[in-house]
Amino acid sequence: MTEQLRLMAVHAHPDDESSKGAATMAKYVSEGVDVLVATCTGGERGSILNPKLQGDEYIEKNIHEVRAKEMDEAREILGVKQEWLGFVDSGLPEGDPLPPLPEGCFALEDVDEAAGRLVKLIREFRPHVITTYDENGGYPHPDHIMTHKITMVAFEAAGDPEKYPGTGEPWQPQKLYYNQGFNRQRTTALHEALLERGMESPYGEWLERWKDFQKRERTLTTFVPCADFFEIRDKALIAHRTQIDPDGGWFRVPMEIQKEVWPTEEYELARSLVETSLPEDDLFAGIRNN
Repeated sequence: MTEQLRLMAVHAHPDDESSKGAATMAKYVSEGVDVLVATCTGGERGSILNPKLQGDEYIEKNIHEVRAKEMDEAREILGVKQEWLGFVDSGLPEGDPLPPLPEGCFALEDVDEAAGRLVKLIREFRPHVITTYDENGGYPHPDHIMTHKITMVAFEAAGDPEKYPGTGEPWQPQKLYYNQGFNRQRTTALHEALLERGMESPYGEWLERWKDFQKRERTLTTFVPCADFFEIRDKALIAHRTQIDPDGGWFRVPMEIQKEVWPTEEYELARSLVETSLPEDDLFAGIRNN
């Protein structure tokens, strides 16, 4: 294939692109692939998760602008392009029963109407491959689930000239993947590797709670080797400083152990219009040689 390959990653909030598939994106950028992150919301209702920044009056009053600047920094680190779809963060409802979602938020948008913004971006960027979340959102945040919904609609509609008129020339992506980097196989392997070395593991409680947030084991179809880009991934994630504690659990596994025990990022192939053999080690398998 002589045309430049293009990858679009559709995410719910700023920081999701750096915690899900970031090393994969950095790898493909290094190979000359054009990579675009589509961010659905501005993260306006996200909590300040870094304890060192909690109570900062400026950040609390200007969280939208702060998170946009964090996204700019992460984008530069990863070497990707990035576009905002302009929806309003829904927040993560808590309590029993759960409170209603705020009026005007992303998760309450009409799915078909909201997908039009993504269709327009797909037709402009013309990606060969799209990544997003599975039907559970990866975890049950309403914005993650909505991101899945609009991406599925947009993937099917972008190539249909009768759908979403006025949003550009039709373009049909060839493959769609779900991010599955947080999978039981990886978590178990890292957990056991740490214990075997006499080290403390941050994953014990994760594995105990696994059945509560994942009802069935996902099918991992694609393992992208990207260990050389784990440091870039972590640097991009730390750039989202309101969301990530650099001394927290995300970074407790020594880098050399991560690279040795689990040097890939994982995906679940959800749609493919090209022939490919599973398991894959490349999101563009079946496309490069067409």
